[in-house]
Amino acid sequence: MADQDINVLITGATGFVGKTVLKAFKNRQSVRLIAACRDRQRLPKEFSGEIREGDLRDSDYVRGLVQDVDVICHIGTWAAMWGHRQQEQRNFYQPTLTLIEAAIEAGVKRFIMTSTVAIAAKQNSPEGNDDFSQTCKTGFWPHLDYLIDVDNYMQANARRGMQMINLRLGHFVGAGNTLGLVPALVPRLKTWLVPWLAGGNSRMPLVTDSDLGEAYVKACLAQSLDDYESFNICGSEFPRTREVIRYVADKTGAPAPLFSVPYPAGYAFAFVTEKLFPILPGKAPFLTRSIVHLSEDWLCRTEYARNKLDYKPQKDWRCALDEALDELKARDYPWPRLAQRM
Repeated sequence: MADQDINVLITGATGFVGKTVLKAFKNRQSVRLIAACRDRQRLPKEFSGEIREGDLRDSDYVRGLVQDVDVICHIGTWAAMWGHRQQEQRNFYQPTLTLIEAAIEAGVKRFIMTSTVAIAAKQNSPEGNDDFSQTCKTGFWPHLDYLIDVDNYMQANARRGMQMINLRLGHFVGAGNTLGLVPALVPRLKTWLVPWLAGGNSRMPLVTDSDLGEAYVKACLAQSLDDYESFNICGSEFPRTREVIRYVADKTGAPAPLFSVPYPAGYAFAFVTEKLFPILPGKAPFLTRSIVHLSEDWLCRTEYARNKLDYKPQKDWRCALDEALDELKARDYPWPRLAQRM
């Protein structure tokens, strides 16, 4: 799709990924940006595009939102890293289907969905997961399971006049990210209770903020895409979990894990902490099964994205991690919530 007078709608424009995508489009003068958000005061001060303020749970708002739009980058996804099935259904899954249907009816040409490499079934192949690897529901992480449902819905409806693009993102790192693996890691390390999982030998599919932004730009403007596409969006390296955690520990002064447990033990302990959370103090469980799941081995090939999108990650994960940790240090490494606020 040529970048000539196209209207690109960014949902979730005030979040970490949304702001990153707005920044990535900054020098695309022929792209007209439209920011969808609930509070325009949280948009970057330098944003000068159109603002369509409202709530994606409001179907009337959604029908108006998609008018005169060529491409939608759907980033406004309410998420929790454990439980919250009803909230996920009400705040994320159903609004996403409503948005897709409204977009098809309005004649939107391309819909880009924000997903994760972790929707894929884990492969035993040394080559890892490709961009279309079969998905596998967890049964314990509603957000990820609903992401799979959305992906299936996109595939089933891809021949109705709107291209469906699913971006399977790696674990993103960068300043401004408050929900995810890295923000959750530092305060937990400081308790001395975090173990290595399977020796910390799994590979992490980290992707930096600027590479994320560029991936969305490429997905918006790429030519000759099929009715349905799926792309792994990861960095150029897949560092071992042990390397990443030791880097974080050295940077923050937090202790590295002192012992290792197998994945089944990690899942069992996480299950217990999730169940005990309502009666224990704190903003979130100490460990959740989603965190264990994200810590599994995720080697995800990106050749397809390079060939079809010309996606070429540039930023070193250490640089992005430094920026994120410096920001967290200024806030004394807060214990983050593992669910977005309503």
